[in-house]
Amino acid sequence: MTHEIKHLVAEALAWQKDNRKIVLATVVAMEGSSYRRPGVRMLLNDLGASFGAVSGGCVEKEVQIQAQSVFESGVPKMMTYDGRLRLGCEGIIYVLLEPMVLSSSLSHSLQSALEQRVPFSSISYFNLEVGSHLGFGTQFVFEDQVFSLREHFSTGDGFSTFEQEFPPLFQCCIFGAEHDAVILTKAAFALGWEVTVIAAPDEQKTLAYFPGAKRLLTPTIDEFDLSTIDDQTAIVLMTHSLSKDVQYLLKLSETRPAYLGLLGPAKRREQLIGHLLEHKPEVDLGFIEQLRGPAGVNIGAENAQEVAVSILAEILSVVRNQEPIPLSLKKGQIHE
Repeated sequence: MTHEIKHLVAEALAWQKDNRKIVLATVVAMEGSSYRRPGVRMLLNDLGASFGAVSGGCVEKEVQIQAQSVFESGVPKMMTYDGRLRLGCEGIIYVLLEPMVLSSSLSHSLQSALEQRVPFSSISYFNLEVGSHLGFGTQFVFEDQVFSLREHFSTGDGFSTFEQEFPPLFQCCIFGAEHDAVILTKAAFALGWEVTVIAAPDEQKTLAYFPGAKRLLTPTIDEFDLSTIDDQTAIVLMTHSLSKDVQYLLKLSETRPAYLGLLGPAKRREQLIGHLLEHKPEVDLGFIEQLRGPAGVNIGAENAQEVAVSILAEILSVVRNQEPIPLSLKKGQIHE
């Protein structure tokens, strides 16, 4: 969700520069099943443009229709969409529509939180009943600072609330600079992840070679900065060099990322662990147990594109603590 907020705010700022009126639509509650869960958002402007989506496509037209009264009155409102009466999902979603004016203080605080990898949160005030109310609205909280999406916003008691936590942007650190690293970079970027490519100091490629990457780093092992690796970080070692992977693993053994995958067969993982223990016998066993090799889930991947899908699927399953099985075999709801 953090990357979605990042892109929504960027689009809203661009619209504000063009003096457009903006309405933010937020799913704040649901009953039954829905394509997306509470917390998903979309933007609309007074020229009829939209950005993002609150469903798979069945709700957006109704949101645009309902938003017109908010553009005209400037007063937030609640709307519902009952998928049971249509051909969409078999559930009811509750959508808060509110005018959105981003202050420079809010946008600066968001940018600072994203860059410093500091979590933040939001809280939306609403009632489930359809209707308009000046007390409806959303605030964003950055540590001890609270920002509203419109001036002179205040709310009182008696409202329902939807609170949402935004962790640091999920990032993928790819160690390697060959063709498969390029493909994985593109695929990870498509998921909204922040991608960093780490290559050897003598690497001749530039950032432009890796579409979607935010940065290309070529540090020596001693210069490599571990400070940004946290529990919102996935690491994939794919240098195609056993010696380089060993050196990187020795350095990375001081970190605890959310995921650490090793390209290559199971035998290569055992070789890497053997070299790691030989050079650093005191390494934490928890780090060794975290190493996943071969990286990816078994989908019969053959080429670099399919391998990237396999690896990203495993990362998602690990981060979200899910067993990667066909949904047709899953008992209960898709989202639990």
